[in-house]
Amino acid sequence: MLTSLRYLAGTAGPSGFGSRTTAEEATADGAAADLRHVTAIITGATSGIGAETARVLAKRGARLVLPARSLKAAEEARARLRADNNAGKYADRFAVSEDGVEMTFATNYLGHFLLTRLLLDKMAETARSTGVEGRIVNVSSTIHSWFAGDDALGYLDRVTRRKIPYDPTRAYALSKLANVLHTRALAERLRETGANVTANCVHPGIVRTRLIRDRDGLVTSTVFFLASKLLKTIPQAAATTCYVAAHPAVAGVSGKYFADCNEAPPSRLGASSEEAARLWDFSENMTAEKVQKMSAGHVGGAGFRVQVQSSNADRGMALA
Repeated sequence: MLTSLRYLAGTAGPSGFGSRTTAEEATADGAAADLRHVTAIITGATSGIGAETARVLAKRGARLVLPARSLKAAEEARARLRADNNAGKYADRFAVSEDGVEMTFATNYLGHFLLTRLLLDKMAETARSTGVEGRIVNVSSTIHSWFAGDDALGYLDRVTRRKIPYDPTRAYALSKLANVLHTRALAERLRETGANVTANCVHPGIVRTRLIRDRDGLVTSTVFFLASKLLKTIPQAAATTCYVAAHPAVAGVSGKYFADCNEAPPSRLGASSEEAARLWDFSENMTAEKVQKMSAGHVGGAGFRVQVQSSNADRGMALA
């Protein structure tokens, strides 16, 4: 109850920020205000929260790499950023990826796991050579706590093989839980290797973006209208991502879950190191062939300090 009241009131937490903080406000002072030494990879940057994250980091001087669904979308995003300046998936119909994995899980999580694997060595090398901490920020959601049960991978297997009915909300919750578990497992491996790179995940807040484009309609529109006082604006929703990516107060912090620019507890399953390790092993096996092929193409030729991952499986790339 107290947490809900703080959210509605926008009361600042220990970081000095709260639910009404915007991305620009979260990066207005200190080292976060000058990111000219930073190169950031931001997926989902063509619309919504990802686009606002890109806009604010660009405003602070960061060099951006923006994967997109097509070169046209990437070029349009770059044009918007140069002028001034969470593409995720919630599918209400069952589908599988070309690798035979349930589509929501593949789009919102597995593609990001692959991207991280491909770039991790380069990020660690860049952090070592420059002395500047690298940061990986995964965009999850409070909806990760909606996944009930203790066997996330068992559920994924059953739903992928059509052994149980497809529930779009539970599938989305699982994909967001996977983001949290990935962060935990990745942070542990980074600590073991001594890399000057951190990994954290964030809940941006509830905001109407293109995420629900597959479910647009009268009911959805009515619900969002009635709940409008509880929703964040896009600048507010991008604040936690920018805070964790750039603010000096988060230096050295790794494996944590953030909401409203402050650390917050994940769900019980999201805090499980055992489940995180199981997911890591599964993900490595699923992506091993692609990693081998793409590594042969020398992915990651430039140095990277910040990697911000909203949920998508975009193709194409533009530099801004």
